[in-house]
This record gives sequence, structure tokens and C-alpha cells, in this order.
Amino acid sequence: MNTKKLAMAALLTALAIVIPFAVFFKVIIPPFSATLGSHVPMFISMLLGPKVAIMAGLGSAFGFFLNLGPLVGARAFMHVFVGVAGSMLIKKGMSFGKVSAITAPLHGLLEVLVVMPFIKFDVYNLLIITGVGTVLHHFADAFISYVIINILQKSSVVNFLKPASNNDVHNN
Repeated sequence: MNTKKLAMAALLTALAIVIPFAVFFKVIIPPFSATLGSHVPMFISMLLGPKVAIMAGLGSAFGFFLNLGPLVGARAFMHVFVGVAGSMLIKKGMSFGKVSAITAPLHGLLEVLVVMPFIKFDVYNLLIITGVGTVLHHFADAFISYVIINILQKSSVVNFLKPASNNDVHNN
């Protein structure tokens, strides 16, 4: 991993840790919670490869564990798997929009599976509140990420969408 990519990975990981503490727009409907922007580091990390996605996902899990406890931390740990899946699809040439749509149901399912052992089996709380809530939150943060990525594309510092070369941030 080159220095530029490592620095971006560190910044995304730090952002993933800080977001649970810094963002005050949260929706909490137990067992579901949503913190606006919490998936942004995961989405951006997808563009930088699986290793960066793992780092950002672990940062997210750590931040949510410290701020909201072990269950929310375990749910945030699913960002590792969603991020890796998304980065692999992007590496295969799939667009960010398609990757966001494909990973949304995976994200919802993984979070349902995490909370399932900890709550009384209730289809409404599991599938509607947690599953559908996660998918809607995923799409909201995908939109925020898309806007940020497009702003960054206009800078000369970062270009996520140009073809990868040997010295580019796309390489692992």
C-alpha cells in the first residue's frame, strides 16, 4: 500500500471512529439505530480496495462499541463485510450506484442476523425496523458519499474513478 493510500485509509478509519461521537443526528428505534453519515467512510473506502474497507469497517465497529455499546458495535462490524464486498465489485468495474444497490440488502441482512440472538423474535422489529431501516440508512449514506466523491473528483488530489496504474491508490 503506497503512502497516499495509507494516509487516506488512516483518515477514513479515524473518521469512522469519530462519527458515532460527533454526529448528533441519530434515529434510535430499538433494536435499530442510525447515525447519519456513519456509512460514508465505508463507501469511500470501497473505492480504495478491500484492505482499506477492512480498516474503515474496524474503525466503525470500535467507535460504535465505545459510544453505543457492544450490540451497536457488532452491527457496525458488518461494515467490514459490506465494504469488502463493495470494493470487490468496484474492482470488477461495477459503478458506485450499482454497488450501493447490491450491497444494501446484504447490509440489512447482516444487521438482522447480528441482532437476532439478542432480541425476542419479532418479525416487525427484525425485518422492518432493523432490516428495512438499515437499507434506507445505507441508501441515505450512499447518496451523501456520492456527493462527497463527486466533490473530491474535482480536486487534483484524489480521483477515485480514473483507471488504476502502478502508483495509483486503487492498487492493494
